[in-house]
Amino acid sequence: MKGKTNVKLLFILLILIAQPAESVFAEETPQLRFETSDHGDPGTKAPVIKPWRAIELDTEYGGQWVVTGDIDNDGEVEIVSAENVNSGDIHYTSTAVAQRLDGTVMWRWGNPAAGRKNWHHDVACQIHDWDGDTWKEVILLTEGFIVELDGVTGKERRRIPIERDATDCLVFCNLSGKPRATDVLVKTRYGRIWAYDYGGNLLWTVENPGGFRTSHQPRPYDLDGDGKDEIMAGYAMLNHDGSVRWVLSSGAVDIKRGHLDCCRLVRAGETPADYRFVLTYCGANCIAYIDGEGKTLWEVPGSHFESLNVGTVFPDVPGPQILVDIDHVPRGESPVVVFDETGKMLGRLVSDYCRHHELLDWTGDGVDEIVLAHARGLFGNTGVRIATFGCDDNGVAMQLGDMTGDGVMDVGITTPTSFYIFKNERGKSAEGAPLGCGVNFTLY
Repeated sequence: MKGKTNVKLLFILLILIAQPAESVFAEETPQLRFETSDHGDPGTKAPVIKPWRAIELDTEYGGQWVVTGDIDNDGEVEIVSAENVNSGDIHYTSTAVAQRLDGTVMWRWGNPAAGRKNWHHDVACQIHDWDGDTWKEVILLTEGFIVELDGVTGKERRRIPIERDATDCLVFCNLSGKPRATDVLVKTRYGRIWAYDYGGNLLWTVENPGGFRTSHQPRPYDLDGDGKDEIMAGYAMLNHDGSVRWVLSSGAVDIKRGHLDCCRLVRAGETPADYRFVLTYCGANCIAYIDGEGKTLWEVPGSHFESLNVGTVFPDVPGPQILVDIDHVPRGESPVVVFDETGKMLGRLVSDYCRHHELLDWTGDGVDEIVLAHARGLFGNTGVRIATFGCDDNGVAMQLGDMTGDGVMDVGITTPTSFYIFKNERGKSAEGAPLGCGVNFTLY
């Protein structure tokens, strides 16, 4: 009898082993709230949102990098587009042009024969009231210099010498404890960061912060409330003086395989331990959730997660939710996914190309919709397209900001030839919403 029982148990075990993993562990598979796809020309899939303004980019000096802001103090947004040079992964800005909403050119700067229209990374050109006189300047990095341009005329106000290849990215921050952000960070692509004050004096420099590569764009946060920014420089958080505050570690992936792609603040707190950040790891292929002391709270490895947005997609889910794209996949197989604050995947939408996206309450109900630039689409929390933005071509980038002066966050979409503004008719006024995209605009 005992022999027959053993044979029976062995037979059952063999059946279980032969089953696919998803059958044996089906109950552990996350139940998504949506899993949808949206491909090709949107056609008549959904109503079309007409642009509030469509500005054709300057054909000679204008590139696909676009930042927006009021640079002449007339109460309206202007657009600044720029080109850059790429030589051996060293980048510097070669042209910039400012245009009004009717497309007229205010000024042009640079050498249009040197750069390129398209890009695959940030271009070092920002709009910022650097000197605090309430008039915004256009600041850019050209080969070997920080260049400050008058916002109204485009004339060079000054040039600050920097290292020849420290021209990958430009970030304004407050390292000095002054009432506003007057310090600036410049960097090479992945190796070194320099910090300067408003006068062009070098504050500090750091190479391979914490022993790792830099991120695409260093991110400033005042973690300890002392009025001075700490800098998320890559896998290391730096103090305001450039010293290393802490360094990340991972129990899931080898972070030396790449660099920090994107960092977003999920929630602030009274102490660093109360802060929450979400990060994506390029090369190491991971999304991670950490606190302000560098402790990893959860990780999801296995995909090339890229850019991040934080908002409310599902109002019944506690806490903010995270939208992230997965890049380095074939065209047509590009997803964005939604996670909750515990790392549980809630939804997945696959489109032709999902690299550039935002979360925005477009319908005025307090719930964020998903905006995809390439698809020119607005998607609800069922993962289905509810509207199409009326552009002449697929979007290559996008931004949010008050573009119309009513305090409501609008949508700006850049195509290869134009910049489109879509007025958010139902959205609610956002306290402190910048006129334009704000300072430290980034693709990451």
